Amino acid sequence: MASATAALPELPQFKGVPGWEFTDLSKLDIDAYAPAPGGGEAEPLFSGFDAAGDHGDAIVMPLAEAMREHPDLVDRHLGTVVSSDDPFVARNEAGLGDGAFIYVPRGVTLDAPVSLTAVQSQPKTALNWRVLVVLEEGAQAEVWEQYLSAGDEDGLFNTVVELVVGPNAHLRFVSGQALNEKSWVFGTQRAVVQRDGSLDWVALGFGSARGKVRMETQLAGEGSSAKVTGAYAGHARQHLDFDTTQEHAAANTTSDLAFRGVLEGRATAVWRGMIKVDPGAQQTDAFQESRNLLLSKRAHADAIPGLEIEANDVRCTHAAAIAQIDPAQVYYLMSHGIPRATATRLVIEGFLEELVERFEEGPVRERLSAALQARLETVLAA
Repeated sequence: MASATAALPELPQFKGVPGWEFTDLSKLDIDAYAPAPGGGEAEPLFSGFDAAGDHGDAIVMPLAEAMREHPDLVDRHLGTVVSSDDPFVARNEAGLGDGAFIYVPRGVTLDAPVSLTAVQSQPKTALNWRVLVVLEEGAQAEVWEQYLSAGDEDGLFNTVVELVVGPNAHLRFVSGQALNEKSWVFGTQRAVVQRDGSLDWVALGFGSARGKVRMETQLAGEGSSAKVTGAYAGHARQHLDFDTTQEHAAANTTSDLAFRGVLEGRATAVWRGMIKVDPGAQQTDAFQESRNLLLSKRAHADAIPGLEIEANDVRCTHAAAIAQIDPAQVYYLMSHGIPRATATRLVIEGFLEELVERFEEGPVRERLSAALQARLETVLAA
């Protein structure tokens, strides 16, 4: 890890760089945001977790504390999933403020989810948040994290997440972003899944003014699988940008990605997805889709799926759609005595509910549904 007192690396000129064409950084003076730790209270995006949470044989603690108490364990994994050559990762390391370390030993199953919250409380500062989750062989865990703002002042949130899923291990990782709508957000998040391991990854993007979150999943071991689910809802002049990669690096691997967005006002969004199949990764089965519902004529979305295939025995498909609310659906509901506003709301809810139905009935679906409903209330009330 770089020293917190080291000079912060400069960002390169992103204009024209693939993946950055849709997010304007010309008004970002990143050096104006001095690193500062988080803290304070904020309205939660996810609730209903036991803050005390006894996690048995697992290690769940702040990253800085883990670096002191378990240096060998942290050093063995930190930085192995993401590269510090990335300018945002390098800045995260140089100004590291807060974070979490979760380590689940071989064969251990956590009985309760781990809940993490990062609150940006100091205006005009950068909060560098880093999370390292390691599951050894046969381990199982569920982790929920949320990014929040304590006030409504401009700030910068730079997050780095590394997920290490060992052989035959199973991880569900839910990350929700509900920063205030004056903030910048940049996320570099990457997972590596080993033989017969599985990852269930969920991302919710609700807050911030603009920025970019990159989510990369590498299926590194034969028989590994990943399900990636994303939802975003923007209004006013928000700009939400997700860049996803499903890299199949071994044979007999499966990935399933679905993103859905709802945009109101002059909000804009872009999703760029890449399915990458490495040489020798035969019997790959990969799917990705992005669907966007525009609630106003001034809202705009871009959905850009991509394939990069270097094996010849694969099944890779993608789908993308951007549309206004279907007036026929609204008319059908109105013909059954439902007022127009309610009918419109039901169509939007149905669009998002299809995403929630990717999860089994129970606490996970309920929490995700509640978060989406709350955000929808804000978007429609604007």
